[in-house]
Amino acid sequence: MSTVNNQTTYNYKVVRQFAIMTVVWGIVGMAVGVLIACQLVWPQLNFDTAWFSFGRLRPLHTNAVIFAFGGSALFATSYYVVQRTCQARLFSDALASFTFWGWQAIIVAAAITLPLGFTSTKEYAELEWPIDIAITIVWVTYAIVFFGTIVQRKTKHIYVANWFYGAFIITIAILHLGNNLAVPVTMWKSYSVYAGTIDAMVQWWYGHNAVGFFLTAGFLGMMYYFVPKQAGRPVYSYRLSIVHFWALISLYVWAGAHHLHYSALPDWAQSAGMVMSLVLLAPSWGGMINGMMTLSGAWHKLRTDPILRFLVVSLSFYGMSTFEGPMMSIKTVNALSHNTDWTVGHVHSGALGWVAMISIGAIYHLIPKLFGLREMYSTSLINAHFWLATIGTVLYIAAMWVNGIMQGLMWRAVNEDGTLTYSFVEALEASHAGYLVRAIGGAVFLSGMLVMAFNVWMTVRQQDAKVLDNVPQAA
Repeated sequence: MSTVNNQTTYNYKVVRQFAIMTVVWGIVGMAVGVLIACQLVWPQLNFDTAWFSFGRLRPLHTNAVIFAFGGSALFATSYYVVQRTCQARLFSDALASFTFWGWQAIIVAAAITLPLGFTSTKEYAELEWPIDIAITIVWVTYAIVFFGTIVQRKTKHIYVANWFYGAFIITIAILHLGNNLAVPVTMWKSYSVYAGTIDAMVQWWYGHNAVGFFLTAGFLGMMYYFVPKQAGRPVYSYRLSIVHFWALISLYVWAGAHHLHYSALPDWAQSAGMVMSLVLLAPSWGGMINGMMTLSGAWHKLRTDPILRFLVVSLSFYGMSTFEGPMMSIKTVNALSHNTDWTVGHVHSGALGWVAMISIGAIYHLIPKLFGLREMYSTSLINAHFWLATIGTVLYIAAMWVNGIMQGLMWRAVNEDGTLTYSFVEALEASHAGYLVRAIGGAVFLSGMLVMAFNVWMTVRQQDAKVLDNVPQAA
């Protein structure tokens, strides 16, 4: 608990719970990712078992890292930030606790059903209808807690981080309801109410904006609070942050069609998605520059503060991946990159470099404060984690870029008589070295998460020891 002006007592219990589970689910989700990366190098690691196959573990990996790891980080930080910036306790302790236990139950249900093969087959929305209903209930409760806290705020102003968190909560609710409309036929099987090309368009309206709002807007809320806090500097331009907010949420929702280039989607819709993706570069870089410029006068802190390094490097990856995305949406570029490992590299430059790194930095900032301590157990371990995360990310995305461009060039190469120069299997064989480097990069990143878990564990033990020290001893 914490007190402001001897009046407001904050609810840190639920923040602590989500913060700890961020680390736990990060390790679980990334471990599954390393396993399936290894399966692409050594296929025998499927063990000829259906529930252990790549096709079933891959959606488990994406759901674990996005919704378990990323979701827990968003719950933890949004609950912390909204209380601190509004100087008000969470709207309801009981409802906040329900969101924690409900979200963990949903994650466990996903971990059971996906390996068993129960899936809607929709990217990032694979969970079947009973779990979708549970997600809706928990998410509505989350919105009530978050916006209820804003309504009872003690401050007149609503800080910009809460604008981003609020937009993320509302838009994800709309996306979830729209894309998951289905007709159940059994307890664990349903069919989408949409058909054919419309189903694909609705799916990528959801899929791209799950990236745009769950993995971007929510984490930009994180950035606008934790970067200034860790740097000890105000946001470079508050006016730019508001322009960034309105431009981003106005443009992002229109770009999903770029996932369907060269498909049955009408050509005008593909072109519209491309144009909106290119325009999206401006607000994305506006936010990145605003975060970077916040360090004006504080760049020297990067030498000694690895937490700040996590936050700043995450912004670098955000800038890079939000340049790469619009570039890949250009049809002529997409003709080379589509369905190749270049797309996988792009996704992970955002997922590992941006989402994971800013989450890790925010959690390192939070843990000591949540447990009444001045700092983490070991700054040296945070520094080691930073380099493991950075090296792991670079290995991963570089391997996928090389693989992707090579695959695109091999697939489009033709002989003089018009026949394909290379078979698909030859392109796959040429990708083997890249898959090995990708697996190594993922393992390096995962080792950093294990270092983090040890550091967090030792920090929490310090708090336990501090409590014991305050217990009166028998005479």
